[in-house]
Amino acid sequence: MSTAKMRLFIYYIIMVAMTVAANLLLKSGAEKSGNSLIELFNIRILFGFIFFGLAACFYILVLTRLPLNVAQSFAAIQFVAVIMAAHFFLGEPIDATRALGIFLIFCGILLVGKSSF
Repeated sequence: MSTAKMRLFIYYIIMVAMTVAANLLLKSGAEKSGNSLIELFNIRILFGFIFFGLAACFYILVLTRLPLNVAQSFAAIQFVAVIMAAHFFLGEPIDATRALGIFLIFCGILLVGKSSF
C-alpha cells in the first residue's frame, strides 16, 4: 500500500473512531440530562460535539483525495461501527434483521471499495 493510500486509510479510521465516540458521548449525555433544552447541555454532550467537529476535519482531509461519491460510500462504515459500539458499550440489542442490514451495508462498502481502487 502506498503512503498516500495509507494516510487516507488512517484519516478514515480516525474519522470513524471520533464519530463513534461522539455518538456514544451524545447518547450517554442525553441519558444524564433532563427534558428541557437547557438541561441537554452537559460535558458529555459538549465533548460529543467536539468529537463530531474533529471527525469532520478528518473527513475534509479525505475529501481532498477522493471524489465525494466514493468518500461518502466509505464513510458509511461509521454506521456499522456506531451500531456495534452501541451494542458492546451500551448493551443495545442487535436482532437478526438488524444484523442482516449491517452485513449488507458492509458488503456495499466492500463493493464500492473494489470498484474505486
